[in-house]
Amino acid sequence: MWIIFGGIAIIATFLNLYMYKVGKNYKLAMAIGLSFTSLTICSEYSILSEWVQANDWAALADVVPTMKNALWVLTIISIVLNMTPILLELKKNSRF
Repeated sequence: MWIIFGGIAIIATFLNLYMYKVGKNYKLAMAIGLSFTSLTICSEYSILSEWVQANDWAALADVVPTMKNALWVLTIISIVLNMTPILLELKKNSRF
């Protein structure tokens, strides 16, 4: 499920950037991108929870160290990319 949520988050993020570039309202796409980023993290956490309940410590030892870094990096990238249109709009509307 996390793959589906992640894919939707990526598509919505690029749709957000595209809609900003062509001058359309991008805020719904931004909200969808950030929401599905959150759902991706929750879905990954659910998988890890199932492994803990099943006492599958080998899977946890293999996956958690790598996924921890990947989730942090990808979440930060998602936030930055989804917030870029708002920051550019603020800069454009600023008089300074």
